[in-house]
Amino acid sequence: MQEKEFNLLYEPWVLVLNLKGETEEVSLLTALERAHEFSRLAGELPTQDAAILRLLLAALYATFTRVDAQGSRKAIKTAPEALLRWKDLWNLKRFPYEQIKMRLCLYEDCFYLFHPERSFYQVASLHTANGKQNPVAQIISDVPSRAERRFITLRSGKYAETLTYAEAARWLISMQAWDYAGKKASVIGGSPNGGGTGWLGKIGAVFPSSRTLFETLMLNLVLLDSDGSPLPYGSPIWEQNEPQTPKKAERRPAGYCELLTWQSRRARLFTGEKNGNDPSLVTGVLYSYGDVFQTANMFIEQMTGWHKSTQGENKDQFIPNRHQKERSLWRDLGAILPQATNSQNENNLTPGVIQWVALLRENKLISDEIIQLCSAGFHYGAMDAKVEAMTSDTLSINTGLFSKLGSDWVTRINNILQMTDNCIRQISYLAADLAKACGDSDSLYHKAGDGAGTAAKAESYFLLDMPFRKWLADIDPQKTDIDTAEQRWKDTVKGVLLRLGEEMVHQSGEKGIVGCWVKERLYTSPGALLKFRSNIKRITENGG
Repeated sequence: MQEKEFNLLYEPWVLVLNLKGETEEVSLLTALERAHEFSRLAGELPTQDAAILRLLLAALYATFTRVDAQGSRKAIKTAPEALLRWKDLWNLKRFPYEQIKMRLCLYEDCFYLFHPERSFYQVASLHTANGKQNPVAQIISDVPSRAERRFITLRSGKYAETLTYAEAARWLISMQAWDYAGKKASVIGGSPNGGGTGWLGKIGAVFPSSRTLFETLMLNLVLLDSDGSPLPYGSPIWEQNEPQTPKKAERRPAGYCELLTWQSRRARLFTGEKNGNDPSLVTGVLYSYGDVFQTANMFIEQMTGWHKSTQGENKDQFIPNRHQKERSLWRDLGAILPQATNSQNENNLTPGVIQWVALLRENKLISDEIIQLCSAGFHYGAMDAKVEAMTSDTLSINTGLFSKLGSDWVTRINNILQMTDNCIRQISYLAADLAKACGDSDSLYHKAGDGAGTAAKAESYFLLDMPFRKWLADIDPQKTDIDTAEQRWKDTVKGVLLRLGEEMVHQSGEKGIVGCWVKERLYTSPGALLKFRSNIKRITENGG
């Protein structure tokens, strides 16, 4: 029988960055006790940090939706009670440790990474008919399970074949959140097929962060639903009465706490002892599909925006936004900021956590200050059956933009983003016209496999990326003049794109100046540049 080993409440496994810039490995309880002493989580990947952040949040929900900051048992029943509970915790500037410890230690047995009955985030008895295990690399997000494909990874050789208990705990939590779809192990009593990716893989995860881990957790501790009623909190996985079985279950989460610890996979880790190797290392893994539900209208999820589907089985229902590969967070800002989508477009919904920060700001529970908007996500291949890329991004923004004072700014920013997109569209038209002027409409100004203007658009967004981030971070709705700021950004767009357009014309050389007839029309680089300049001027001056 498996012995109890490595309790996540007490053993160090959470990687954090302290305020001196040094990495520490701490236990779950210590991470919460000293959250005010850490700047952020600092695991192997931002996606892993996002999954662990949600686990820490679940621990806070399990505690402070039931007791107040002083430890008195009192459930949250009204909006004023929710805001008061949040305010009391925020004003402490640290989490009341004894309340957290008292709650979590009631379920101490459920936090063992290895346990004869209730291994953490696992099914202790999971096995195949022939006793086969898969390589532990299967749960390491950036390491292909097949050794011949390990070209550029954080781990290789023997380091991709074993994990310490601490590493295994982090990757297990990450796997439950982000695992790709496709066939899994054929375990006894389990299901190798169906269910798609882990829950976070199905959404475009967005969340705020601040100066310390304590502040980040508090900003994400959403206590009210979008209608102002207390959020359905539910219970985390460790409070379930019965241990998980291998069987796949189709059911919807009863509350946000359950969704934060959602078991999308039935998993089991194996130590080296099972394979005649070092018993202090994890060397194998098994997992199959676990809890499954339809994503439409799952509004208890707070870390994603939503849009109304126009096709398929979810037509006219709201489904989660997903991040697009190679698209910066600021380009989707219009779908994230409060007021913007809800007031102007009934087919889109702002992430709940952003609405919550707006509510905190409106109630003066937080002040005008710079926070970070963070995003994290995986991009999967066909049928979500493999991981193709991982993205993460951060954007500095003043919380004043989330207030009523900032509502005019939100509308203006949305218009500015649309204007920027329209201008960048002109650079792609210029690239296409220059390609025609040079008699080479298939290969000029683009990368292999892209259209004639795609690379030019990508370069435009790249050149405007850092200027926009700085422009946005400099906005303080109480001090910044909105018209001056808008004009400054228009001048930036115009200057950057006109310089890029001139460089493209210069690269076309004499061939472009002479031009080429295409379908009874003469295309020349000077003519293309003149049209481009005219369109940029029209769009930046008139918004057309």
